[in-house]
Formats: sequence, structure tokens, C-alpha cells
Amino acid sequence: MPTFWRHAFAILVLPGMVVVGIPCLLVTTLSGIDSRWGADAIIAWPARGVAVMLLISGLLLFAWCISLFVRVGRGTLAAWDATRNLVTVGPYARVRNPMISGVALMLLGESLFWGSWLLGLWACGFVVVNQLYFVLSEEPGLERRFGQAYRDYKARVARWIPHRRR
Repeated sequence: MPTFWRHAFAILVLPGMVVVGIPCLLVTTLSGIDSRWGADAIIAWPARGVAVMLLISGLLLFAWCISLFVRVGRGTLAAWDATRNLVTVGPYARVRNPMISGVALMLLGESLFWGSWLLGLWACGFVVVNQLYFVLSEEPGLERRFGQAYRDYKARVARWIPHRRR
């Protein structure tokens, strides 16, 4: 499969479902139990302004990470077509999982834009599931694939929250 289609398929299946598919399903099928900003809610418009900034920031971070996976990693974000090279530049020099952070920012932005506690719960669940996945599966797999290079990277770079460089 040509490179463009490999990446498009991986994006459609993974973050596409997480950021678009599942939230659409949640807000349409469970709208009776979800919250929304009311037409007269004073906080709705400032909250939506913050939400748009979160959505744009998350999308830009996600796109940057994808471009690094293409150029540096020589692979996709999907486990079935993983990167061939360890990516440690750009946002990956500060945190080990910036792509997931970008997706989480987009989910938080969606929740805030709509005033939806259900989407906020989905965003929290996404973060918890990814924390478990990275600790139990992704990081051990990266250690097997990249060996000491990944162990050195892991010792130097935080998983989620950047810290000051020594």
C-alpha cells in the first residue's frame, strides 16, 4: 500500500474514531443524559473560545507528531505498521507521548465546546486507557525493538509532563 494511504488508513482508524467517531456516537445516542451549554449560559462563549484553542493546539501537535513519524520514524502511528526508527526529536524530545497528548487536548476541547460531561468522561477514559497501554504494552515493546537506545531515551524524557532539562 502506498505511503499516503497507509498513513490515511491509520489516522482514520485510530485517532479518527477516538476524536470523531466515538464522540459523535456519544453525543447523539446519549444526548438525553448528557449536558450541553444552554443558549443563555454566560460561560458558553468564553468556554468555546478556550475549546477552539485546545482543539487547534491538539490538532497541530498531532500533525507535527505524524510528520515526524513519516520523516524520521519511517512508519505510521499504527502498531501494525510501526515506525522503523525511534523518534526522539521535536515534541518527542520533551515527552514520550506527545501524539496522545494532542488527541487528549482535542477531546478536552470537544467536551468544553459542547459543555458535555460525557465527552469529558470519554477524554478521561482515553487518558487512563493510554496510560495503562503504554506502561503494560507499548514501552516494553519499544524496549524490545530499540534496546538500549529506548532505555536511554526513557530515562531522559518524561512520559507525559515535560520536566526541566538537567
